[in-house]
Amino acid sequence: MRDPLSALSDAFTAFLFGKVETTRLPVRTSTGQAQAVYLPTAAPGLGDSGVIIGREVYSGKGYIYDPFQLYGQQLPAPHWLVLGESGNGKSALEKTYVLRQLRFRDRQVVVLDAQGEDGVGEWNLIAQELGITPIRLDPTAALNDGIRLNPLDPSITTTGQLALLRTIIEVAMGHGLDERSGFALKVAHAYVNETTGDRQPVLMDIVEQLRHPEPESAEAMNVDIDDVRAWGLDVALVLDRLVDGDLRGMFDGPTTIGIDLDAPLIVFDLSHIDRNSIAMPILMAMVGVWLEHTWIRPDRKKRIFLVEEAWHIINSPFVAQLFQRLLKFGRRLGLSFVAVVHHLSDVVDGAAAKEAAAILKMASTRTIYAQKADEARATGKVIGLPRWAVEIIPTLTPGIAVWDVNGNVQVVKHLITEAERPLVFTDRAMTEGSTSDMLPEDVRAAELEAEQRAARIEHQHRLNKSSESTVA
Repeated sequence: MRDPLSALSDAFTAFLFGKVETTRLPVRTSTGQAQAVYLPTAAPGLGDSGVIIGREVYSGKGYIYDPFQLYGQQLPAPHWLVLGESGNGKSALEKTYVLRQLRFRDRQVVVLDAQGEDGVGEWNLIAQELGITPIRLDPTAALNDGIRLNPLDPSITTTGQLALLRTIIEVAMGHGLDERSGFALKVAHAYVNETTGDRQPVLMDIVEQLRHPEPESAEAMNVDIDDVRAWGLDVALVLDRLVDGDLRGMFDGPTTIGIDLDAPLIVFDLSHIDRNSIAMPILMAMVGVWLEHTWIRPDRKKRIFLVEEAWHIINSPFVAQLFQRLLKFGRRLGLSFVAVVHHLSDVVDGAAAKEAAAILKMASTRTIYAQKADEARATGKVIGLPRWAVEIIPTLTPGIAVWDVNGNVQVVKHLITEAERPLVFTDRAMTEGSTSDMLPEDVRAAELEAEQRAARIEHQHRLNKSSESTVA
């Protein structure tokens, strides 16, 4: 029973001001219908220190990412995997990311540019803008005093040289070296290093020593000299391809003088190499090991190693093993490895599935652009994306991607400034893109529709989770 004084006060208030409360009957409803009373929520960002990428679609907040700032706090490793079909914005993201990272004085970037058009690599415009001359690896140009990288460069340790020689041979042969072939190579390499003192040893020295091994080499193992020669024959034939075959000119001489490893941006232009040939993984192995011994230094610089067409690395067991070591070693010295791949199925079902899984595990950041539904489901399963993110991926339009930063999953629209636009959108990017023939207002409308669709899917997923927890 109500207090008489309270009842009198309520009656007096109602007389002066009218009735201020209404009595309503309780409403019974389901959690599905009641979900509209929940206010929209957004996942927290990654902080406010680093490189601006764009804005988070669901909340509209600015999205800032920097592996060097996040490492040790939100990231166990600074390495990054970028996935997506052509024409959806991978190249634009990579280029603007590099340009923005280079605004910091302690940043340095190496790019393996495996794509190109009109005889130059895709990064040629950016290199020109920064006053950088790309290091163009081209078998034809190499014959006319072009760029050479020497696998036996004295700046590489003897252990590194032998590991690189083995990798080159194993990639070319398609299988690992047996013990006898490995012994013949080791003996030839040791002899060349011991006896060549007035110049850089070169591959031809190794080939000649394999063809004509020294008697001392056979005597050390108590075997016949003809056996040692036979064991090294296949190795000599493979290396001869680099000296006098279709890959000649790029590795069969001293390293070209004048390669500036102190420049803020170093671009290796591989666009003249057939990306489907055996030359591409050999080149990537060569460049990776050469950089490991000549570029990565304990000087407190933050370095980014960006590789286009990275499936050539991840899909080869021998090259992948070299890069695994590079990633583990480089992490201690401030190296962020960025691998750009069209489809995850290109690597997880290949010959190097074990090595690919190890490299993917080290990539704590994953950015996924539009993929077909089947590919999106396969990708989500491999890298552990939530269901709502997998559902969004096939609906994404160019410039919008799902970002997974060590479990923090958000949908992000990449933003490009007017100053960056002419450097980022090359002819190739425009012809591959699905929006190349659209008017600017149509592009904006399509992007807005995609953002709204992605936001609705994510919001619905969050509400469903809230409803399920309420019912429980």
